[in-house]
Amino acid sequence: MNLNLAGKIALVTGSDRRTGSVIAESLTKEGALVVSHSNDESGVSETLKVRGDLTNEVGRTRVLQELRQRELQPDILINNFGLTEAHSWQDTEESLWLEMYQVNALSAIRLSQSLAPAMKTKGWGRIVQLGTIGSEVPAAERPAYYAAKAALTNASLSLAQELARSGVTVNTVSPGLIKTEDIVKLFTTVARKRSWPSDWNAIESKITTSEFPNLTGRLVEMQEVADLVCFLCSESARSITGQNLRLDGGAVVHF
Repeated sequence: MNLNLAGKIALVTGSDRRTGSVIAESLTKEGALVVSHSNDESGVSETLKVRGDLTNEVGRTRVLQELRQRELQPDILINNFGLTEAHSWQDTEESLWLEMYQVNALSAIRLSQSLAPAMKTKGWGRIVQLGTIGSEVPAAERPAYYAAKAALTNASLSLAQELARSGVTVNTVSPGLIKTEDIVKLFTTVARKRSWPSDWNAIESKITTSEFPNLTGRLVEMQEVADLVCFLCSESARSITGQNLRLDGGAVVHF
């Protein structure tokens, strides 16, 4: 399918690693002019790049200034940037709750607020937030992360209503457990410790049966996430807005 993204300018945050980099590559293949973003100085080697710590106003201002300096006005905003760390209810202080909200909700809300008005004026735009199924079915672990992602999904639905009839759509893509290099390494180690079969297909079956059960028996591939994001950016998806699209192999149904 030709998604007809030629001539569109796309900003992909956190595109210096993992799923973000695959999304950026996929949008480029579809013809979009992709502006890559890194939250620090070490990431992003592409010619079209911006840097800035999106967890604060100074960083957002820097990103917007760099876009203006290059005369780039994004038609597409992919808020992929987000981070978490291991924490539990017992050891999570207020400072971590605030940090997780800054990183995983306000970072995306800041850019959405900044870039949506120009999209509305133009009469066309796409905002896609990267969420998680944990915002609907959170585990006991990492409560601050899941709460922040839930806040982002909620805010995105509000923004979609604010931009009604403008030609700008706002959606959230919520993957289940994604098969990244880190996940493969982690569960290969787990398999060895638990005497599971060493074949990855067998390990994946174990993961999706007991650890993160779903209906397909496989983990989500990064390319699958990127493909859905690209489709949501296309004209074919112009009637899809205000949605939280789960890409989880039916994990939420399973729960």
